[in-house]
Amino acid sequence: MFFPTMTIAGSKAIAAAFRSVGIEARAMPPSDEETLLLGGRFSSGEECLPLKVTLGDALKVLVHGQVAPEKMALFMPTSDGPCRFGQYGSFMKVIFQEMGFGDVLLLSPTCADGYDGVSEHADELLRTAWRALVGSDLLQKLLLRVRPYEKEKGDADRAFAEAVDLLCAAVEVRGVPQKRKLAVIAKSLDEGRDLLNRVPADYSFPRPLIGVVGEIFCRLNTFSNEDVLRKVEEAGGECWISDVAEWVWATNAEQIRMLKRFGRHLTLSMFGARLKWHYQRKDEHALLDAFREDFRGYEEPHDIREIYELARPYLPPEGALGEMMLSVGKTVYLHRKGVDGILDINPFSCMNGIVSEAVYPRVSRDCDGFPVRVLYYDGTHVDRSYELEIFMDLVKAYSARKKTHRRLPEVMGAGAPRVVAG
Repeated sequence: MFFPTMTIAGSKAIAAAFRSVGIEARAMPPSDEETLLLGGRFSSGEECLPLKVTLGDALKVLVHGQVAPEKMALFMPTSDGPCRFGQYGSFMKVIFQEMGFGDVLLLSPTCADGYDGVSEHADELLRTAWRALVGSDLLQKLLLRVRPYEKEKGDADRAFAEAVDLLCAAVEVRGVPQKRKLAVIAKSLDEGRDLLNRVPADYSFPRPLIGVVGEIFCRLNTFSNEDVLRKVEEAGGECWISDVAEWVWATNAEQIRMLKRFGRHLTLSMFGARLKWHYQRKDEHALLDAFREDFRGYEEPHDIREIYELARPYLPPEGALGEMMLSVGKTVYLHRKGVDGILDINPFSCMNGIVSEAVYPRVSRDCDGFPVRVLYYDGTHVDRSYELEIFMDLVKAYSARKKTHRRLPEVMGAGAPRVVAG
């Protein structure tokens, strides 16, 4: 089983979750220029960048004979709504068949049922995968808080890689009860947190904080967005990115909304959806516990439906579907948390990005002139340094006059130690 790479940590951790139930699984090899070459050769050019990248990565594995087609499975979820993501699996089947790789198995759970299809006969797998996903999100979030302030370039990335390995080793443990498994994963995260917090860093001058929203793959996949978060850091900023778990909570909420819409309030499906919500929230809180002080001021919404309500004046949740609603609602939320600007990252021609961009001028006006910049990516290399410099100038000007100031973690707070010696 291969997993497309949205985040390196997330793909590795999810693969470890599958190995924990005896399924041989691995993250897709890193994307490179051959990825775009293969993906572009076997697509028309009208598809969005994530399709080209995921298709190219899969073909690279097959063309180089890393695994026989009859022994390969590709995890390719699907979705409804306006996004072309819902057609990726069907399109890939056609391409694989035409190239003689028709024996490749595509596992395509759908967001329509909150991805319950994965867990029909594998409750243990779904719960372990959720914990792996939450754990990788937490480590990624801490990396982005530490890396801009490191004293030696590369220290945070090395600590992060070691922390991810600890998480994967804990997730992969087999044959232990769920309660014990949660404790093992939590312990690995605590150790990973210590590794990152021991990175020598200087927090004397907190940087402008940039919220990063947009299409989930493009905003998280560093190859697709040309590592734009690191470029923001090089330009003097710090990033707070919407994580993978946000999308899972959104699909859970949509599943419950649709059950209510069709009058299925008192059904086994509704009971299962609410029970899943309960246990996912419980596990998330247990894993987050060790990080609470690290993320003071960086708290995510308690309930994803809060984001929906913040988006309502611009995109009604009952009519708008997909990531446009999450991007717009999260932009308002981050403004209220004292963030200094927003980058909305999308594949070129993405409907979610286009709709969000259309309403951002109004969002910005309602949020005291909050700077919002939409970036589109299509796989061609473009020097965006000048564009980011202009954006950062706007961010700094807004930061100097903004009315909503953010809370800082203890390490950045007044009177707290500001230099971590290692």
